[in-house]
Amino acid sequence: MAFIHAMLVAYRRYRKDPTAALQEAQITPEHLADPGGRITAWQMETFSRLAMQQLDDEALGWFSRPLPWGSYGMLARASLTAPNLGVALKRWCRHHGLLTRDIVFTLQESAGLARIEITEHRPLGELREFCLLTSLRNLHGYASWVVDSRLPLVAVDFPFAPPPHADVYRPLFPGPVRFEAPQTGFTFDAQYLRLPVRRDEQALQAMLQHAVRLIVLPYRRDRLLVQRVQELLRTRSHELRTAEELARELHLSVRSLHRQLQQEGASLQALKDEARRNRATALLTRTRKPIKQIAQAVGFDNEKSFSRAFRAWTGLSPLEFRHKASAPADRY
Repeated sequence: MAFIHAMLVAYRRYRKDPTAALQEAQITPEHLADPGGRITAWQMETFSRLAMQQLDDEALGWFSRPLPWGSYGMLARASLTAPNLGVALKRWCRHHGLLTRDIVFTLQESAGLARIEITEHRPLGELREFCLLTSLRNLHGYASWVVDSRLPLVAVDFPFAPPPHADVYRPLFPGPVRFEAPQTGFTFDAQYLRLPVRRDEQALQAMLQHAVRLIVLPYRRDRLLVQRVQELLRTRSHELRTAEELARELHLSVRSLHRQLQQEGASLQALKDEARRNRATALLTRTRKPIKQIAQAVGFDNEKSFSRAFRAWTGLSPLEFRHKASAPADRY
């Protein structure tokens, strides 16, 4: 409800009556009077859309000048012809500066990570939290939409103390949220910058009919999820042994993890088997460790179950595989 009150500040600034918008969004005076009140995603989407249209300001009073209805659609269109997400984000950041310099977006890339930051060039006053939260979520939602993929976040930072409704931030951002940070921004795996843009003008027109949903509802599909799971299983399988532990590391529920892997034509068990097989074959060919030790190293309780699984993977027992791998090649 704090976000509705923030939009009501904009109505007061523009000397407009919000009654009709509140009624259409089914937000009653009793709801508004409840300091701990909650609204649905539909109510948030409906009231936001109406407020932006009625005030003709998609920034809802945040900036020193209004952003007329259609401004963010223009930003989206300007980035649509980019070859990949990295170029699309650079265009978004640059073109947003044509709309306002009150806040400035920048994209940085370093050490395998990409980071979007917001620099404030003007005091945002009582609307600061809502402005920074919405601006960051808006760009994250657009980035996810344009490549048709969830964009998991390594960190999300806000430069203010946790508000009373801080728990709302968690479902809005797929990653750990930190308050009282030096600057607003989010960090993610730079591999996502290479994902190709998958949308066209027709898709943009359909999206703009419900553009606020990009802010309100998190994106679900993750086109790099299989790759991320494979990397975690390769490097941290000793500490991430269960689906629950993996899902927690990926900021997903176990159910979402299984569902999204299925959407990408994979399964967690198959990825685990692949990681175990790769680890086992490496140990068999590059070391002289006993089979029993290798079985334990790749997560099996005993040598018998390991040998049975290894034969299913390769058609050979671990010992046969090792002998074959160490045999000299035929000479001609």
